[in-house]
Amino acid sequence: MDAAARHSVTPLQYFQSQARWTPLELAFWLAVAVVPFLLFPTHLSLASQIAITALFALSLDLILGYAGIVSLGHAAFFGIGAYAAGLFAKHIWGEPITGLLFAGFCAGLVGFASSFIVARFKHLTLIMITLGIGFLVHEIANAAHWLTGGTDGLQGVRMWPIFNYFNFDLWGYTGYSYALIVLFVVFVVARRLINSPFGLSLRGIRENSTRMAAIGADSRAHIRKIYTISTAIAGLAGGLLAQTTETVSLGSIDFQRSADVVVMLVLGGAGRLYGGLIGAIIFMVARDQFSGFNPQFWYFPMGVLLVAVVMFLPGGILGGLARLTARFRNRSS
Repeated sequence: MDAAARHSVTPLQYFQSQARWTPLELAFWLAVAVVPFLLFPTHLSLASQIAITALFALSLDLILGYAGIVSLGHAAFFGIGAYAAGLFAKHIWGEPITGLLFAGFCAGLVGFASSFIVARFKHLTLIMITLGIGFLVHEIANAAHWLTGGTDGLQGVRMWPIFNYFNFDLWGYTGYSYALIVLFVVFVVARRLINSPFGLSLRGIRENSTRMAAIGADSRAHIRKIYTISTAIAGLAGGLLAQTTETVSLGSIDFQRSADVVVMLVLGGAGRLYGGLIGAIIFMVARDQFSGFNPQFWYFPMGVLLVAVVMFLPGGILGGLARLTARFRNRSS
């Protein structure tokens, strides 16, 4: 397409072209839906953890990769969702889908309240604020032993079968299927959101929020919206963890979880939607394999992998593949 043709494309045509599913995307989703059941039936519990972590990474990618909001306390909303789903199932109603929506609502509500603070700050100050939010929520959960179980964790969570038919089995068939369906549904919504005028505004805010304000875009309102959506999705991921494992611990809200998901985005490539998914797969599989070799020092090879990606693939794995593809096309033309 030459320059004149590119300039003749209307905004509607642009968003329609971005919203089209490519064969590679369809192949990816077909692979994650079929391959674990056929080739790794004894590792479906790990596969469900990967799907949940990928959903959590997707939630962070919406604010970090597209709006430029750096958060080191995103696990707070993951943990809120996990405790909300666990407490809902334990004391009110054990139906999974209702509990999952409740988890997303609770995390989104707290996220909306904190978004008014987050939208006012940038850079290092923002990092410290999100980190502080994470520590506060962690200590509240730890202190409220009567409600959350504290360091002992929330016990006694019993989930009903999905649609009163599909039980959560020990082998992970139902858990992985359930987590993967939720991941796909949320991904479709996020994909639609990003490939919309709102998503384009988020990219503009990430690049230059001052200029976006100068052309009439309400940057703070946009940040509050995407931050609330992101925290609600993180809550859904936490709710999935509580429902599939039927327990909730302080580890779900720990700083380590926030740090790990940032590493996943660095590995896969932030701002690409699939970057969080690819990063979660690589990180979780690598952690499982490395910890199998040496349970105490598995972070060393993980650190080597991260350093290698940052040095040789600054935009993550997907960013590196995009550059190689563009270089190949340029040589072909």
